[in-house]
Amino acid sequence: MSEAALRQALAAAARALTAQGLNRGSAGNLSARHGAGFLVTPTGIAAEDLRPEDIVPMALDGGWQGARAPSSEWRFHRDLYAARPPAGAVVHAHAPFASALACLRRDIPPFHYMIARFGGDSVRCAAYATFGTQALSDAALAALAGRCACLLANHGLLVFGRDLRHAVDLAVELESLCEQYWRALQIGPPVLLSGAEMTEVLEKFRTYGQKG
Repeated sequence: MSEAALRQALAAAARALTAQGLNRGSAGNLSARHGAGFLVTPTGIAAEDLRPEDIVPMALDGGWQGARAPSSEWRFHRDLYAARPPAGAVVHAHAPFASALACLRRDIPPFHYMIARFGGDSVRCAAYATFGTQALSDAALAALAGRCACLLANHGLLVFGRDLRHAVDLAVELESLCEQYWRALQIGPPVLLSGAEMTEVLEKFRTYGQKG
């Protein structure tokens, strides 16, 4: 995808996340790998006001270009691209149900088989660190070991995908699962799938979906 097309896609994806209720105002951020670096949404601009020319090109050394400053969370975007070669796009959202569970600092256990879509038998909650810091990025990468999604304590959700569409889909799916888990907890502790059951599901997910 050309840089111009990717800028358009990032602006459209930011608006889509807001339309679906995963973000409000200028909360959250997203990026996509491009060339030797990545393109990331700017800091402090609401999705409805975001234009393709506002998207910020960044290098993996933290340098950036353009009139807009990058998202304050650029560090975990940069570190994910450096550490996880399959990552083609990153989405961070302050989605309501994911954020509520993150404020409880609890992992999401295997209450539903779709937890396996994120690479393991749980979605971990990263340790708390101040937004925009290297400490937060380090905590996020630790929680993402063997996974493509995590919660950020007292903050929100973080996912990466093979491309922008995939990352947005994963963010929407994770928020849906967080809502289901929250609703189940209103009645009582949900029955969790066993290790053997989740191992079987994880194996099935290796060949799930269309190829190419």
